[in-house]
Amino acid sequence: MRTINVDLGDRSYPIHIGSGLLQNIGQYCAEAGLSTRSPLLVVSDSEVAPRYLPALEEALRQQGYTVVSHIMPAGEASKSLTVYEEVMTTAIQAGLDRNSAVLALGGGVVGDLAGFVAATYMRGIGFLQIPTTILAHDSSVGGKVAVNHPLAKNMVGAFYQPSLVLYDLDTLRTLPPRQVSSGLAEVVKHGLIMDKEFAYWCREHADELLALNAEALGYALERGCAIKAHVVANDEREHGLRAILNLGHTIGHAIEAVGGYGVFLHGEAIAIGMAGSALLAVKLGRDRSIYEDTVSMLSALSLPIQLPSEYDEEELMEAMMHDKKFKEGRMTFIVPDAIGVVSIVNDVQESLVREVLAELKKEGKPW
Repeated sequence: MRTINVDLGDRSYPIHIGSGLLQNIGQYCAEAGLSTRSPLLVVSDSEVAPRYLPALEEALRQQGYTVVSHIMPAGEASKSLTVYEEVMTTAIQAGLDRNSAVLALGGGVVGDLAGFVAATYMRGIGFLQIPTTILAHDSSVGGKVAVNHPLAKNMVGAFYQPSLVLYDLDTLRTLPPRQVSSGLAEVVKHGLIMDKEFAYWCREHADELLALNAEALGYALERGCAIKAHVVANDEREHGLRAILNLGHTIGHAIEAVGGYGVFLHGEAIAIGMAGSALLAVKLGRDRSIYEDTVSMLSALSLPIQLPSEYDEEELMEAMMHDKKFKEGRMTFIVPDAIGVVSIVNDVQESLVREVLAELKKEGKPW
């Protein structure tokens, strides 16, 4: 088992990565200080629950816990205020108290929504992340929890740290190929922002990662989580450094919003956004090799790097202006200076962003 610590003083917590961890979930809950006298709420979705929820519930009950579960429809569309209210109703009816906890069993959508429930139920109760996707290695670490508004992604949320992240690699074996690629977008992102060698390692080992090779995947997730943990420990509430984790997200979130949170998976949209950020970097005077290497890494991981031609530029621009990264009338982008080094660039000209969107629709190299 690999363990990484997220250093936040008295709110620090471990990330455990390994195989066969779910069977010991009761022990981990006890170590996290969860009382058997208070009921636990497990939130999962319609794809994950049939595979892993029964065994998880049984393991918790064997440890003496009372367990109630809420299964929501799989997909980004469930990360909504409507589903949030439904989960809250389950929590109230189950009699959760201030010593209870919410366990998020699933991918990023489940983790984000369940975390927001934990953050707001009785003004905050316990929270454990049990990610079952590669993508969730990013969202399960750092304490960003939220639901979407129809006009903007993650607009209703909070910073609320879990007390434990339990990452059982066995749950990744059932992921379809598209979900694997989507998750690897956030893995390589961590290399692109802070670790040049790791970014190139991801390209060199792309076939192993796509095939879910245990050794390669274990290392990649450990490195990705470690980079995320380092950034969060130094800037928990995104006053500065943490913003670099948003590489590709300004355009990516707009793509998701315009597509109705269903056309592209999150990692796919972020991959197109990272290609756009690299293209913007070239327009701002950085070396063209940044774009070429970025898209080669994304392509090696079977990720999209272009926008469908039917996506409307005005709708994308409007969505970006609803994004939280749009501040005081200014467009802010995370722009690569080199592979493994990025800058936070404010006052990006709207005309340049429009050029990037237009060129992301073109076939082949955009010059």
